[in-house]
Amino acid sequence: MIIGWITDRSKHALWAAAAGLALFANGSAAAETNVITYHNDTLRTGWNSSETTLTPGVVGGGSFGLLHQVMLDDQVDAQPLLVTGLTIGGAAHEVVYVATEGDSVYALDASSGAILLHTTLGNPVAVKHLPGKCSFNGNVVGIVSTPVIDLTSKTLFVMAYVYTNSKEEFVLHALSLTTLADKVSPVVVSAAHTLSDGSTVYDFNAGSSHQRAALLEAGGNVYASFASYCDLAANTSRGWLLGWSAATLEPLAQSALTNQVLPGNSPNDYFLTSIWMSGYGPASGGASGNIFFVTGNADPSGTTYDNQNGINLSESVVEMNPTLTSVVSYFSPTDAGADVAELDQADHDFGAGGVMLLPTQPGSVPDLAVAAGKVGIMYFMNSTSLGGENSNNVLGEYSIGGCWCGPSFFTGADGVGRVVSSGGSEVMLWKVQTSPTTALIADPAFKVPSIKSGQNAGFFTSISSNGTTSGSAVIWAIGRPKRSTGEITLYAFNATTGAQLYSDTAGTWPHATANANLVPTVANGKVYVASYQMLSIFGVSGGGHAFISKSRFVHPAEPSDPILSAHQVSGFVRAISGGSLEIELRDGQRVTADLGEALRQHTAMRVVVGDPVLVRGDYDRGGILRAESLIRAKPQPDLWRPDR
Repeated sequence: MIIGWITDRSKHALWAAAAGLALFANGSAAAETNVITYHNDTLRTGWNSSETTLTPGVVGGGSFGLLHQVMLDDQVDAQPLLVTGLTIGGAAHEVVYVATEGDSVYALDASSGAILLHTTLGNPVAVKHLPGKCSFNGNVVGIVSTPVIDLTSKTLFVMAYVYTNSKEEFVLHALSLTTLADKVSPVVVSAAHTLSDGSTVYDFNAGSSHQRAALLEAGGNVYASFASYCDLAANTSRGWLLGWSAATLEPLAQSALTNQVLPGNSPNDYFLTSIWMSGYGPASGGASGNIFFVTGNADPSGTTYDNQNGINLSESVVEMNPTLTSVVSYFSPTDAGADVAELDQADHDFGAGGVMLLPTQPGSVPDLAVAAGKVGIMYFMNSTSLGGENSNNVLGEYSIGGCWCGPSFFTGADGVGRVVSSGGSEVMLWKVQTSPTTALIADPAFKVPSIKSGQNAGFFTSISSNGTTSGSAVIWAIGRPKRSTGEITLYAFNATTGAQLYSDTAGTWPHATANANLVPTVANGKVYVASYQMLSIFGVSGGGHAFISKSRFVHPAEPSDPILSAHQVSGFVRAISGGSLEIELRDGQRVTADLGEALRQHTAMRVVVGDPVLVRGDYDRGGILRAESLIRAKPQPDLWRPDR
């Protein structure tokens, strides 16, 4: 059973997803909670409003800590999901489901961490097979996105990336919750869409597509969105939103292609307009069941954005209808420094963050949404009319810090909704003002806390509370690693005051080039954090449960760094001349890299002076590094792999 906001946001109510679960009026609830989709619901609020155990007093009082570590086969990028009241192997269990980059799916006992079921869905794709040997995941790419669960049919939908017969494929599975066996035949993802001339057909290319954003189930369909690897192979990679019947896995008749620009109309043969959102899932809500997402950059010329009939809505919040036949509404920023063209030119993706729909609010504008990206402006929008190509049409703009992240939401004891942003390294709390005007107001009672986080700016949060009971809400966050073999940290903050209640190691993350886009799952008195080869289970001591101390914390063995080229170097771009870069290495030395071949092969990201980069290739006799590929590095040199 799960408590959450109803997907029809026109009604002010909480709902129960299973018969016999009593609703609450003052915040008390006795039922156990399921977490069946990314960020708890299709609005993507991240709010579990039925947590009676993990109050601020308990979390900060010394009786909360790490109870179990469960070792898995590979890195986990997906959020763990949880279902109560299942029978597996003849016994009743509360079950946590975890999917890994090794293309594995685990079902674990939610209390003990015991592995109940394990299945492998194929051979993951090695990084050497990716465009430009992009290393923005781990050494392999398997299941990246968070799956979704249908409670009624007891089905887990999961998208696996597999290497079969010397080619890459995406395969959508519908697995039984109680056996992890396929309930219907898996479907290999394919799609075709006409481009802007109405006749030229573009086919889905699995070899240059990345399925990073969480899956969505809404209106009887399962949806998946697609992006690129490191912005490489941008001549063949375009953003897609695809759907299938949840009952049969039959593809929808129509697919959504975010970039329909014709070849020849893109100056750099560069398309994208990807849907990646740092793993955040597309959102859905309202009676229409429309789907909301945010797109990334297109051609670095900044000239291919075209809102006529939705031909290329790069750098935009987009609302699609459920059949994927039309764009219903969109918002594209026009601020100085954050105009679509400027965002495209600088690779400052709006789509680095996800869009969250708010539960229905009182006042003249009941349906609201928020979204932010790399530039760090959080836009507050009317989700029934997003604003078009004009920043003056949104309800507000708020500076939150660079956002490879996504927002959360909860309602306070005063009955007022609150948006939780997590840009830069700060948790910020915004009260939803609905009268006399609709706006976000920084909560004056909340002291803005910071976390220790590395890699790109921003992080992810979840919220737990006992309904709207005063003083019961906790904000949970996971800091990204600060060192190449560093640890990730679980944080808890009092949602009223901002006071830090807890922090401790929750896992490790050796793949420094891959952002740890991790979301804590909070339910039924426990917190679940997945990381590299590990699920960590936090909870309250007692009943024979002893905490795992820092000295007893098990660190998985570090993976070997695959040799992908004769040489690789990391540094900051100090000069650009034609197709050559001058790169300052961490020791102060400078290397000249010739990008000619990488540009011809579409294996070089577009960069500007000051960008941190990783270049792979071989040196010629003159000491010039002839680049095979160029990707961005993290901004912190202590995260870089050794030069060689």
